[in-house]
Amino acid sequence: MALAPKFAGQKLVASAQPKALHTLELYLDYVCPFSAKIFNTVYSSVFPIVKSKYPDEVQFIFRQHIQPWHPSSTLTHEAGVAVLQTHPDKFWDFSKALFDKQGEYFDVNVVDEPRNKTYGRLAKLASEVGIDEKKIYGLLEVPDKPAKDGSLNVGNAVTNDLKLLVKAARLTGVHVTPTVLFNGVVENGISSSFSTSDWEQWLEKNIV
Repeated sequence: MALAPKFAGQKLVASAQPKALHTLELYLDYVCPFSAKIFNTVYSSVFPIVKSKYPDEVQFIFRQHIQPWHPSSTLTHEAGVAVLQTHPDKFWDFSKALFDKQGEYFDVNVVDEPRNKTYGRLAKLASEVGIDEKKIYGLLEVPDKPAKDGSLNVGNAVTNDLKLLVKAARLTGVHVTPTVLFNGVVENGISSSFSTSDWEQWLEKNIV
């Protein structure tokens, strides 16, 4: 599936001028422990290998995938979209920071927290990777007054972009996180339990 320019920050490419590339799409949820596991392996261990051995052959795309049975999943992905809108070059760094602290956004840690307060914590987390906290919060905050036309489901400044990401995910039929697509096809051979060594072997076999 193609990647819209506005979501270009979701791409992790080793070469400044890539040719036709193999594409690994990672469908991940910020509050899924298994998503955190595969993200950390890919970001910290696998991407350096790709950068060294396959710089002109492989790209990664982080596909944000909301799991609605975790209410905070939507809020965390909204924060990811806010980062894409303002600092797309910081998206993977922000995602790393969020996965490292994902437990703070699990059900029991947000159940009594107002929505805008959760947004405030996410904006503060963004500031830890060099992103303007106030700008992120300004995109996320939901007003407590009706819109001029009287509507009450007013959303926030990232709602429309989030809808596009949800629509794209629905079109692929992905349900479980993490799910990995290789060149547009689900790759069931890759799982969150993959070690760096497993990834190396998989890359040697499939990047030809």
